Amino acid sequence: MENKKDTNTENEAMNTQQVNSESEKNTITDINDNNKENSSQENNEVLTKKIEELNQQLSELNDKYIRLLAEFDNFRKRTRKEKDALIEYAGENAWKSILPVLDDFERAIKENQSINDTDIIKKGFELIYNKLKHIITQNQITAIDSLHKDFNSDIMEAVAKVPAPSEEMKGKVIEELEKAYQLKDKIIRYAKVVVAE
Repeated sequence: MENKKDTNTENEAMNTQQVNSESEKNTITDINDNNKENSSQENNEVLTKKIEELNQQLSELNDKYIRLLAEFDNFRKRTRKEKDALIEYAGENAWKSILPVLDDFERAIKENQSINDTDIIKKGFELIYNKLKHIITQNQITAIDSLHKDFNSDIMEAVAKVPAPSEEMKGKVIEELEKAYQLKDKIIRYAKVVVAE
């Protein structure tokens, strides 16, 4: 009987130990679960703060983008307006410089009505011509002579071909109807010429 009692006592001790062990396990599990919940809540709070920060940054960047887009649109419109004005009034300075020549022609026409001396009229035309030539040179326009030179289709336009008066004149310009002009390096008018063949 004592053996049974000892065995019962041992069984009870083992049962108690198992209960205690299970209780400890449950307590540890509860602690772990609580820690996990606390950790999860902390993580959620950290993530929520991060999300709020990122949303704020996104909002700021969107605002900057919208402002930049508006500034660029204004810049584009302003640039287009300036370009249109430049195109519309591009020749303004050239025309301003030619107007005094027009004034000289008007004065010459008035004066020529009462003058009978042709030498004075000729000198007046020469003065006006020289003034106009000076203005053209100031605007970087130069004349290109083509008389007695080889025909060059890059700067000349043949209006007619006539028989050459001599062998060395073949393929050369014998008459220049209109001179060629260039603005800086660009041909702005081709010469109209008569070529010997």
